[in-house]
Amino acid sequence: MTGEERREKLIKSLNNHTAVSGTDLAKILGVSRQIIVQDIALLRKSGSNIISTTKGYLLEEDDRPRRVYKLFHQPEKCEEELNLIVDYGGHIEDIFIYHKVYNVVRAEMNVRSRKDVAEFMEQIRTGKSHLLSTATSGYHYHTVSADTEEELDAIYDQLEKHGFLAKLQDYEPVDFWKKEDK
Repeated sequence: MTGEERREKLIKSLNNHTAVSGTDLAKILGVSRQIIVQDIALLRKSGSNIISTTKGYLLEEDDRPRRVYKLFHQPEKCEEELNLIVDYGGHIEDIFIYHKVYNVVRAEMNVRSRKDVAEFMEQIRTGKSHLLSTATSGYHYHTVSADTEEELDAIYDQLEKHGFLAKLQDYEPVDFWKKEDK
C-alpha cells in the first residue's frame, strides 16, 4: 500500500464521527503510531480538518455552521458556561485567548456533552494546569459549531442572558481564522 492509499484509508477510518486513537489507527493500517502522526500532519496540511482529542483523532465536518464567541468569567463559572453551550446544542471546538504579547494562543477542546464537560473539569481540578483564560484575567474565545444557525443564535442569547459575553476591544482582530490569500 502506498502512502497515499494509506492516508485515504485513514480518512475513511475517521469518517464515522467517533474519535479513534493513534494506536488503533496504527493497528488498522498495519503501521507504527509515528507513521500515523506523520500522515495526520500531511492530511492536515492538505486541508483535512482532523482534530486531536483526549480520546483520539476526529475528522471534523466543515459544513456545520460555527461562530466564535468572546467570553468573560471567573474560573469558578467555567463549568456553567461550558454546560450552557452544550445544553443548547453546541460543540465547543476550541478555546483561545488573544494575548497582547503572545498573540493568539489556541487549544483544541472537542467538548460536545455534559459528560465531556465533567471530564474536562475533572482534569483541570486534579491536574497541575490552569484554565487558559487565567492568562487574560478571564477573557477568552470559543469556536462553537452546531447543527443549525438557530442553535448558535440560542447559544448567543443564553450566553448574553447569563452575562458571559464580552465586547471586542479595538486592538482585537474580528476574524481570527481568516486565511491569507496565496
